[in-house]
Amino acid sequence: MDRDDRGRPEIEAAFRAEWGQVVATLIGLTGDWDLAEECASDAFAAAVERWARDGVPSRPGAWLTTTARNRALDRLRRDTVGAAKLREAAALAAPPDDNPPEEIPDDRLRLIFTCCHPALAFEARIALTLRTLTGLTTAELARAFLVPEATMAQRLVRAKRKIRDARIPYRVPPAHLLAERTSAVLGVLYLLFNEGYAASAGADLVRRGLTDEAIRLARLVASLLPSVPEVSGLLALLLLHDARRPARVSPAGELVPLAEQDRSLWSVELVEEGVALLESALRRGEPGPYQVQAAIAACHATAPTEADTDWAQIAALYTELVRYVPSPVVELNRAVAVAMSAGPAAGLELVDALVARGELAGYHLLPATRADLLRRLDRRDEAAEAYRAAIELVGGDTERRYLTGRLAEVTG
Repeated sequence: MDRDDRGRPEIEAAFRAEWGQVVATLIGLTGDWDLAEECASDAFAAAVERWARDGVPSRPGAWLTTTARNRALDRLRRDTVGAAKLREAAALAAPPDDNPPEEIPDDRLRLIFTCCHPALAFEARIALTLRTLTGLTTAELARAFLVPEATMAQRLVRAKRKIRDARIPYRVPPAHLLAERTSAVLGVLYLLFNEGYAASAGADLVRRGLTDEAIRLARLVASLLPSVPEVSGLLALLLLHDARRPARVSPAGELVPLAEQDRSLWSVELVEEGVALLESALRRGEPGPYQVQAAIAACHATAPTEADTDWAQIAALYTELVRYVPSPVVELNRAVAVAMSAGPAAGLELVDALVARGELAGYHLLPATRADLLRRLDRRDEAAEAYRAAIELVGGDTERRYLTGRLAEVTG
């Protein structure tokens, strides 16, 4: 179903909450990824018409799953090879003796581990999971991965074909095979949370259903792998970020920067749980990128005021993170921390070096960050130009309004 078909709020809410479960259930039933997505889309399209007439059912998820399931079965039965497909799907979904059903707690977790099979390229694992679990469009995925839309479309097609041709089973693997998929699974959950925490497109900055789903699945993975520090590190990171969620958007729906947030709205319980998980992970002496990011988040979450934030420590942690994740996005975040600890001129020097390298072309936070530093240096004309560049690139309405407001400040 296209996004234009989901205009009604209740349909949009159902899509966000139920898409992943509906698709995951259908994949488990049919073994056909494209058919699962098509029939899930058909079910949501039917909901637009039916619910407008009859009202939203008491259990919209069950209604959507039943509708999509029936459509899929009808199509398979009409297909001359449908019966064979159903038998094949049953064989793929059936767990072997060393992986009993009680170890598979959720269809969506099966989906993640299937998508993260080592036979698939790393980028394809993450993209395919986000596509099937969240319903993100190919264009949205392309923006998230900073690649052309055509490249992302080819990546998804190849991943589905590989799963089919290699007969990759739809299940959580047995314990001795979990470790080889851990990195990709954590990457999926991290990006799933990020898409919910700062949506790449649409009217809302936060998509609560995605952040909640990422945390829920991270807890499930942590229960499967309790002795892996990076799993605890990721869960800590998500909780520490989610603790700040209530203060990130004003009652009027406007973005509130970290420095201006009302810290009394932050969840003390989530901060305490996140810090405890992080400390437990660090005691194992096996640091990794998610633990470092959680440590950065903890510096923010435990500072009583903005003035108490240890920006020098955060900058040092970002320097450490670059060792694990040599990414220009991480370098951009480090530049922000340097600007806060050593002054905006020092941060701007690092940002301009990133601009010169051209690796973040099309990423709206690069000109947005540069604009903010220029504004703080009172270089208003240059700041205005950078804000305009960021506004042209940003996908989310909330961030666009924020940047437009900043532009008005420097031009007014």
